Amino acid sequence: MGYEYVRSSLDLPIFEMRRPAVVKPVTRIMSSAEALGVPSAMAPADGDLVAHLLFALKHEGVNLQVLAGASKHLAGTDLAAAFAATPNGQYVRMLCSAWEHFTGNQVVAQPVVTAGYVDMFDDARYYTGGTDRDSRWRVNFNGLGTWDYCVTVERTPAIKDALDFDVLGATREFVTSLNRELLGRTLTWAYLHETQDSYAIEKEAPSEDKARTFIRLLRQAHQPRSLDEQYLVELQASIVSNPYNQAVQYRTEQNWLSDGGRGSLGVTFVPPRPDDLPELMDAWSRFANDTAKHLDPLMAASIASFGFVYLHPFMDGNGRLSRFLFHKVLCQSGQLPDGMLLPVSVAMKRHEAQYLSVLQDFSRPARALVNARAAGEGDFEFTFKCDDTIFRFWDATRCVEFGLSMAREALEVELRNETNFIVHFDAVRKQIDDQYDLRGSTLAALVSIALNNEGAISNSKRKRYADEVAPEIFDAIEGKVREVLTDDALDQSDRATNDTDRDGAPR
Repeated sequence: MGYEYVRSSLDLPIFEMRRPAVVKPVTRIMSSAEALGVPSAMAPADGDLVAHLLFALKHEGVNLQVLAGASKHLAGTDLAAAFAATPNGQYVRMLCSAWEHFTGNQVVAQPVVTAGYVDMFDDARYYTGGTDRDSRWRVNFNGLGTWDYCVTVERTPAIKDALDFDVLGATREFVTSLNRELLGRTLTWAYLHETQDSYAIEKEAPSEDKARTFIRLLRQAHQPRSLDEQYLVELQASIVSNPYNQAVQYRTEQNWLSDGGRGSLGVTFVPPRPDDLPELMDAWSRFANDTAKHLDPLMAASIASFGFVYLHPFMDGNGRLSRFLFHKVLCQSGQLPDGMLLPVSVAMKRHEAQYLSVLQDFSRPARALVNARAAGEGDFEFTFKCDDTIFRFWDATRCVEFGLSMAREALEVELRNETNFIVHFDAVRKQIDDQYDLRGSTLAALVSIALNNEGAISNSKRKRYADEVAPEIFDAIEGKVREVLTDDALDQSDRATNDTDRDGAPR
C-alpha cells in the first residue's frame, strides 16, 4: 500500500521503496527495518491512488519521486473531490500543492482553506531548509532544496551524534592548540595525502605535476567562487591532463561506469542523458550555492559532493571533482580557518568499501532503470526507462552519515595521528642526533620506520643500513621511540581520567 502501491500500480520508473508499507497481522502500525506493517483495516481501497498517497504522506513521510511521477497520472477532479471531503486536511493540501507544482495545472480555481500553514516536511523526522510558501494551499515547502531539486535527510541517531560532536568546532580548537610550525607541517602532510588518496580511490597514482596541480586546487577552496558551468569546467580542465579529455562545457555525450565485466552486464551506472544535464546541473548549482548556506556545512558538503558525482557532468574527472567539491562547499561556509583542510579522502580511502556501498545505494537502482545494448566494441546504446526525476529527488541520509563520519575521522584520526607523529619524530631525532653522528636523511628514515612499526626496526632494514649505522644506534632509536610512545600512551590515559567525573561518567 502507500507509495509502493502507487509506484507498482502505475509502473513508475523510479526507485523501489526501501521500507514499503504492507498489510500485516498487526493491531496498529508497526515499523521495522524491512517494512511498515499496517493492519488490514487501515489499508486504502484498491484503485484509489489518492487515498494511497494520502496514507503515505501521513505514515511514510515525503517521497518526491513518487509524488512527481504519480502527478502525471492523477486527475485533478479526483484531488478536488478529496479536498472537498476534508478541505482543511493537511495531507490533502500537501498533495494538491505537489500536484500543482508538478503539473502546472490547478486542482480548483480558488481553494478555500481556513486552517493554518502546514510544513511539507516534518522537522521531527527530516532535516529541513528554507520556506517557500504556497498561499493557495497554505503549505510551506521546507525541504533541502526546491521543487526542482530536493534531497531528503532523515534525523538518524548517527547524524545527530555527529552533529552534536561538532567536528568544525573541534577542528578550530585543534588549530589553536598547535604552534604555527607544527600546524604547517601537519597541513603539508594533509594536502599531499588528500591528493594521493583522492587519486587512489580512482585506482590512479598522480604524477608529481598532477599532485602539485591538485594541491594548488585544494588550497584555493577557501576563495569565494560560485559553482557554475564556467568554474566547474575550469576545475575539470585543471585536474585532467589529457587535452582530449578536458571539457569546454558539460558533456554532450552519454557516459557510463563499468566494472570491467563483459557486455552490458558490466555497466554499473548510467548518469543522466546529456539533454537533461543542463537543467539538472543548474538545479544542483542552486543547491550548492544557495541552499547550502542555510545547512550545517558538513551536511551541505556531503550532499553537494554526492549529488555532483551522481550527475557525472564530464567525461572524465568526476570522482576527484566531487571530493574537491566537498572541500569547496565546506570552506565556503567560513567555519574553517583559512588554509585549513580536513583530509576526508584519506578517511574515505581507509573505508573504501563503505564509500562504494553508499554510492551503490543510488547507482544500483538507477542502473535498473536503463537498458543497455552493446553497439560495437566497448560501446553501448542506452534506453532510459526513467526521466530525470530520480536525479532531482533522492535520499541523501546515508551520504550525510558517511560524510560526517569521514570528516570526524579526518580530524580525530588522520590529523591528530600525523601531529603526534611529527612531535614524536622531532623528539626522537633530536635525542639521537645529539648522541650520534648520523647522516640526516638516514636518521630521518630510520626514525620514521621505527615510529611506523611500534618501535621496531626489522632485520631487513638493519641489513640495508648496516654499512653506515652501528648496531647500538639501531637499538638507541628503537629504545627512544618506544619511550616516547609509552609516555604518550600514559599522557592520554591521564587525560581520559581527568575528563571523567567523580561518578565515573565522561564529561
